[in-house]
Amino acid sequence: MNVNGKPYRAIWPDPDDPAVVKIIDQKVLPHRFELIGLRTMEEAVAAIKDMTVRGAPLIGATGAWAVYLALVNRPATGDAPAFFEAACRTVANARPTAVNLAWAVEKVKAVVLKEKDVSAWRATAFDEAARITDLEVENCRRIGLHGLPLIEAIRAKKGGDAVNVLTHCNAGWLACVDHGTATAPMYAAHDKGIPIHVWVDETRPLNQGARLTAFELLGHGVPHTVITDNAGGHLMQHGMVDIVIVGSDRTTATGDVANKVGTYLKALAARDNNVPFYVALPSSTIDWTMKDGVAEIPIEERDPMEVRSVWGLTGSDGTLAVKVPPEKSPCANFAFDVTPGRLVTGLITERGVCPATRSGIAGLFPDLVKA
Repeated sequence: MNVNGKPYRAIWPDPDDPAVVKIIDQKVLPHRFELIGLRTMEEAVAAIKDMTVRGAPLIGATGAWAVYLALVNRPATGDAPAFFEAACRTVANARPTAVNLAWAVEKVKAVVLKEKDVSAWRATAFDEAARITDLEVENCRRIGLHGLPLIEAIRAKKGGDAVNVLTHCNAGWLACVDHGTATAPMYAAHDKGIPIHVWVDETRPLNQGARLTAFELLGHGVPHTVITDNAGGHLMQHGMVDIVIVGSDRTTATGDVANKVGTYLKALAARDNNVPFYVALPSSTIDWTMKDGVAEIPIEERDPMEVRSVWGLTGSDGTLAVKVPPEKSPCANFAFDVTPGRLVTGLITERGVCPATRSGIAGLFPDLVKA
């Protein structure tokens, strides 16, 4: 996607130095656009943990490049397999909820360990990390193509009027290397000349919607409005939302969806108001080992300090943290919630749209489903 007229992905190897992987610092958006060069596995892991990079597909791609950077800096002596195994474990454990991270690490690990020549590991890891990154981009592009007819059908039903889409958090190109998951159908519709308007949940406490989704849509020229997290139900009651499209950090084989906290409430409001609720995700986000999302998906609890303060920009002087609750009041910061598949109208994937059920998912991915 474009930033100030220049195309960017959310992560890419530095063409001038293959020992460096470039990322966009998402913590300072939208008021500053800054690039960071990752040189070590530890730097990549830190970027995942502190949400300099975030979003399931991007976390996975960053994890793949983190494994590559571990090999870039592998000691010349010592037990290479033991070093590599330890590095893979460190990267895979950087964040718990998004399944893409462990998926990507395992992909790189598998191809590297097939290579008997240790001196070839670095190049092998580079190629696999690049392949995974390109795969996520292509999957998101195809999600856009499969989601586009849903928006076209609503427009036809409305007689050509603009389609109002509500989304939660940021499941855009910043979270997915390029195109995005939830935003991919929106970009596809906009690029085709279909009038759409996007309601953007602010997504407290880190405001990924207000900061990142709004930044993306503004840069692409998509009409949008930032709203408070609790306004969606009101809009649905008054017929101001035609469709909800969100992303996913982990989806079970039975269609339960873990996404940014607050998603479940949007699904409930959508069901009560007969608004279609879709989840857009690549197959790399499906956890084939899980059946009950509420019981099995690990929900990350982040630093309560994220709840205590609202971060913004004051003039040209830099960032400012404004404290909100009383200093002595305890805070809790649950980062995700789980939406049961029964509340999901359908899943938008790189292979098409399916019901959020075991049979629906298996029908699209018979080659991936596990007993």
